[in-house]
Amino acid sequence: MIKKGFSLFSKYRSTLLDLKKRTALFPLLLSLFIGQVVFAQGWTPVGARSNSLANASVALEDVWAYHHNPANLTALKKWSCGISYENRFLLKELQSQGLVVALPLKVGVISTGIQSYGFKNFRTNRIGLGYSLFLSEFLSMGVQLNYHQLRLTDAYGMKQSLTAEVGLQAMINKNWKIGCSIFNIGRSLLSAYSEDRLTTLIRFGTYYKLSEKVMVLAEAEKNIEYPLRIKAALEYAPMSKVFLRGGIATQPIELSAGFGYKFKSQYNLDFGSSYHQTLGWSPHFSFTYQMKN
Repeated sequence: MIKKGFSLFSKYRSTLLDLKKRTALFPLLLSLFIGQVVFAQGWTPVGARSNSLANASVALEDVWAYHHNPANLTALKKWSCGISYENRFLLKELQSQGLVVALPLKVGVISTGIQSYGFKNFRTNRIGLGYSLFLSEFLSMGVQLNYHQLRLTDAYGMKQSLTAEVGLQAMINKNWKIGCSIFNIGRSLLSAYSEDRLTTLIRFGTYYKLSEKVMVLAEAEKNIEYPLRIKAALEYAPMSKVFLRGGIATQPIELSAGFGYKFKSQYNLDFGSSYHQTLGWSPHFSFTYQMKN
């Protein structure tokens, strides 16, 4: 059902845009297509750095790891928070907003986050709580419990569900790390009708720092409803506080690029956009704050 929705949306996107100009029925029509498309089944990538790297982020160690692999939060030594915004395919009905907060404790890191996607007639919300800790000097683990809410117009009402996520990160050496995560490990139901379940997503990836300026990333992502997706990305720092990023993902092919700026060692500002060959551009932005020592 989800695959058919994606195919129909790709075929009739221009028709929908034209309908938007001519009829008040557009929100309902859009919800019927989009409700079974893109990232509407529980998981949405969050954070401009990740999006600029084709979301090859399962091994990345920043506060946005809350949304990609909670095990990586063990790298944080200071209280951190961030906000993000993305506009999928330049449609106001496909906006995504995210928030994350992580607090290191004496043992481990506790975290929470919110992600909201859609518009008033079709909206998904996710809020969760996570905990991460070192299992050994070279291995860390994170777990997370999420509450999901899906609302599809007043006529169809609201559905709610819970999912669990678990992640691991292994340090091969100081420059090479490997991460993996499983989202919705319990295959939670969104609706008993037709066994409609929230996404179960398995991600396995790595990053390697070639130098202080260059980092390469690679990832394999398997949504059990779709073919295996392969991602590759590069982050380059021409100056100590400036970062240039780019990446590519398959199934479907999507290109990403962006840049980031770090100032006063506490603030990170990131911009970028991804490009889908059929659906177009998806600009994104995020801001991150990290407390002083």
